[in-house]
Amino acid sequence: MSKIEMKTPLVEMDGDEMTRILWQMIKEELLLPFIDLKTEYYDLGLAYRNETNDQVTIDAAEATKKYGVAVKCATITPNKARMSEYDLKEMYKSPNGTIRAILDGTVFRAPIVVKGIEPCVRNWKKPITLARHAYGDVYKNTEMYVDTPGDAYLVFKGEDGSVREEKIQHMAAPGVLQGMHNMDASIRSFARSCFSYGLDTHQDVWFGSKDTISKTYDGRFKEIFQQVFEEEYKEEFNEAGLTYFYSLIDDIVARVMKAEGGFIWACKNYDGDVMSDMVSSAFGSLAMMTSVLVSPHGYYEYEAAHGTVQRHYYKHLAGEETSTNSVATIFAWTGALRKRGELDALPKLCAFAEALEAAAVSTIESGRMTKDLALITSLAEPEVLSSREFILAVKENIRLS
Repeated sequence: MSKIEMKTPLVEMDGDEMTRILWQMIKEELLLPFIDLKTEYYDLGLAYRNETNDQVTIDAAEATKKYGVAVKCATITPNKARMSEYDLKEMYKSPNGTIRAILDGTVFRAPIVVKGIEPCVRNWKKPITLARHAYGDVYKNTEMYVDTPGDAYLVFKGEDGSVREEKIQHMAAPGVLQGMHNMDASIRSFARSCFSYGLDTHQDVWFGSKDTISKTYDGRFKEIFQQVFEEEYKEEFNEAGLTYFYSLIDDIVARVMKAEGGFIWACKNYDGDVMSDMVSSAFGSLAMMTSVLVSPHGYYEYEAAHGTVQRHYYKHLAGEETSTNSVATIFAWTGALRKRGELDALPKLCAFAEALEAAAVSTIESGRMTKDLALITSLAEPEVLSSREFILAVKENIRLS
């Protein structure tokens, strides 16, 4: 069988630990036998990020601007322990945060639904898509620890020479300070991405923040979302029979728990980070969640929503067999390949992405799955497969027309 041709390369961002091992397995077993795979490769493993002073992360993001579509493996965001483990020059920021800031996009995450893995929330009948703002807040913060008494101020110095300052707190004892920011342009891009994605996928959009407490910061999010909706999307939403709904984040959470699903839940950066993990876990597993960064400038970056699976990686290094779920990483590749096929008018590439996703789902629904799913499935007597065995089982189920 001749391999499926590609025209334009994908930007390939390799990662860390167990997901890096799965990355190579997926390429060798599920992609290279079927596709004349073209990628521009960037190693975002922590060791090489350290070697390049994290320039490789910036280069990968800029390459995504050039080619339009990227696929990314899970990566380590270092803490103090990682500083010692990898002998790092500095505690580098999250590569995801760096990439998202450069691409100016919104992260859309949705559970991969399969029969036999029922949501913990019994009334959830349809997937809930999390739209996470991918700029600012704590991910671009400035922090300070103070150990002497004094006054903390928020100060803005305008280029026109003006100065504005607000007293934050008199620090009578040691404590911590944190400064955050966001930009009107980024919030506006976030709103447009959410409403456009709602129209594309025919889903209502819900958005919540804490504007009663954060009257200026969160209030600006609420104001811009309403402006963008009224001026640019309201008519199209009405024609499509869709709605946009805003409420306090507290109320949105309560409504989500009682809803059936089937809508887009737009969240600020931190809220989206936390709530996407909650939704994915409730639907079955963090490894059963798609994630795509969509930029209003026409860039797409696909990744798994979970981390590097550190515990399994140490077992792997010790020569022990692991049973690591690779579904989200497989779907990162299929999402990128499908989008590449759409942009380059390659229907065979799109069809392959569909076939690979169907093979992964049918493998699980036949009762063959990794341990994390076997522990929660309603299917009788599931067969627990190792990391490699699952990927090979998926390969067996690929049906190309």
